[in-house]
Formats: sequence, C-alpha cells, structure tokens
Amino acid sequence: MNQSSKSAKSKTRPKWIDTPAGLDRLLKTLSQEPLIAVDTESDSLYSYFEKVCLIQFSTPIADYLVDPLSVDVSGLTPFFVNQSIQKIFNAAEYDFLSLKRDYGFTFTNLFDTMLAARVLGWARYGLGSLLATHFGVKLDKRFQRYNWGQRPLSKKALNYAHLDTHYLIPLRKVQLDALKKQNRLREATEAFERLTHVEPTPKVFDPDDFWRIKGSKDLAPEEQAILRQLFILRDKIARKIDRPPFKVMNDVVLVELAKVQPPNYMELRNIKGVGKRVLQYNTTDILTAIKTGQTASPPHYHTHNNHRPNDNILVRYETLRQWRNNLATERGVEPDVIINNHTLMDIARHNPKTLNALTNMDVLGDWQFETYGKLLLKVLRNSN
Repeated sequence: MNQSSKSAKSKTRPKWIDTPAGLDRLLKTLSQEPLIAVDTESDSLYSYFEKVCLIQFSTPIADYLVDPLSVDVSGLTPFFVNQSIQKIFNAAEYDFLSLKRDYGFTFTNLFDTMLAARVLGWARYGLGSLLATHFGVKLDKRFQRYNWGQRPLSKKALNYAHLDTHYLIPLRKVQLDALKKQNRLREATEAFERLTHVEPTPKVFDPDDFWRIKGSKDLAPEEQAILRQLFILRDKIARKIDRPPFKVMNDVVLVELAKVQPPNYMELRNIKGVGKRVLQYNTTDILTAIKTGQTASPPHYHTHNNHRPNDNILVRYETLRQWRNNLATERGVEPDVIINNHTLMDIARHNPKTLNALTNMDVLGDWQFETYGKLLLKVLRNSN
C-alpha cells in the first residue's frame, strides 16, 4: 500500500511543550483521542545515567514534542494507563523500559508497529523501512546517534523526532487491515499485551564484567589483573562525569594499557585513544591502577553453570526449538514471533504432561495456548 512520495517534512510544525500549562493542555487533548502515537528519545550515548530527554506524541491532526528536562511529566500516568486510548509505538520495548525506569509508568492498550510487521512476516520492520515503503518518507539516520540531552535542539533534530510518530497512526491502519486479512489480529494483540509487562533492571556495576572485553582471556594473568583495575577506574570516572564508559576510554584502549603498562605520563600519552581530558584529570589514577594491577592476585574466570539445565532438559529444549523454528520457516516469520526461547526453556524445564499443567505454568497467552498447546505436549512426549 504505497502512497505517493513525500518529503521528510509534515505539513504542520510540531508543538513544543515545556511548561506545566502546556502539558495540561496537551493532556486534555490526548484524553479526547482514541489513537495516539508515542515515541521517546534518550541520551544513552552521551551519559552514564541514561534518561528520557524527549517524548513525542501525534494525534491525527497535530504533533507534539514534550521536554521532560523542563517539565514534570509524571502527570502522563493516567494517559498511559487509560485502557480506552490506544498508544501506538514502534519498537515499544525500549521506550517502555526507559519510561518505567524514569517515571514508573504503567502501560495498557498498545499497538506496536514493529511487532505487527514481524507478526505479518514483513521482511523489513524498522521504522525507516516502514515509512519509506508505505509513505515514501526517508528518515535521516544521523539523528539515531544525536545528543537528545542538549538544549536547544536543532530544527533538523526536532523534525526528525516528530517524524517518529507523525505517520504511526496511518501505518497502524495499514497493518490493522493486513492483520485482519491474515487472521493474525488476535495473535498480535496478545503479543502487544505481553510487551506492556517488560520491566527495567537496575544498572549494577560488576568489576568482573571486564571478562566481557574482547581479548581479555588472551592476556597474561598480570595483564588481566591490570585490565580489571582499569575497568573499575573507567567506571568510576564515567559515573563522576556522567558519560558512558566507552567515551572515557574504549575497550581497545584498556587492553592496550594492560599490555603496554606505561609507567609515566610521557609513555601514557603515547597510547592511542587516551584523550587529552582523560590525561589532564586522570593520569595519576590510571598509573596507580596499572601499578595496583601489577601486584594484585591474578583474577580467575568463573563460568556460571550453577543453573545449567541437565541433559534431559536440553534435549527437550532443542526438540521444542527445532519444532518452533520449522513452524516459523513455514509461516515466513522469525522464530520468536511463534514462541520465544525463554518460554521454550521454561516448558522444557517443567515438562508438563497435560494441558492443565501447561496452563498452570502461565507462560503462554490464550491465543498461543489454543494454537500451540496440544502440539507442544506432543513434541515433549516425542522428546522424552
């Protein structure tokens, strides 16, 4: 359902909301609409403590950009929980996690255009591809890495931001018709509802996560000890200046420092990738971390196999996974559209023998249970 090609500018300019009075007026507007498109922008690439920096809304006739850095947006709580208003997102999971983390919002009545595209088996389901295909709109990918925490935002950035929601309501109409035609609306609605229950996990620093750095396991024991100390220091600096750790020093630089072990400022500044500001404020700390690592006990890599499934569970899981993958191939969708791996592992662990036992696990939605319940039990019997 391609429409005539359009430029990446809508006919109306988005309305900027950064005052309590403006937000109150917007809330009244939103409460009167059955369909509202929503998106968010965050500053994960520019701060250690990531935060929501912009919330976009679109009605059928207007676009709004809310500045949560200037106005308290906790008043949006009734909107997001309102069952009579359908909230249209594209790839809602990240937005939900961010909004729940920052404001504790609860969500109901979701329509996710990316998830709908995946249920429909569309090969390309990113927002840029969807807008290009159905509306002839090309998004500027440069703004995917934009610093949304800065103020003021550029006019081009504002235009990009409102395009994220401007076309979602008509896109929903295209997808809704397709879902009904394929008899997939109930499946999609159930998937949307599951998505509203995602929960953020607290950001916790683990010093032993240095093992995740590429090349860490190839270092000598002393070098690994130094890398661990540098990894800890980098996080400390990142927290202090509120920057992502990789913008303090990237992983390649940490590994190089662990190998070269510069003993003084002159040699430290020769390490490519150690920035001038880092050298200006953190030279002593870096050299101290290297010396501490040189005399520290070598760290030991521990594999976390305490909860490794036994062989019988793994056989059941692999059998279920293969069944699910074959079904997805036949239908032309990605495997997790059918049932995700986490749910398959739960089923493999519990090994339910009856439909009642499978129901009591509460891992499948009603549509999934009706469609796949008996098949799952049959696959399990054949795997035992």
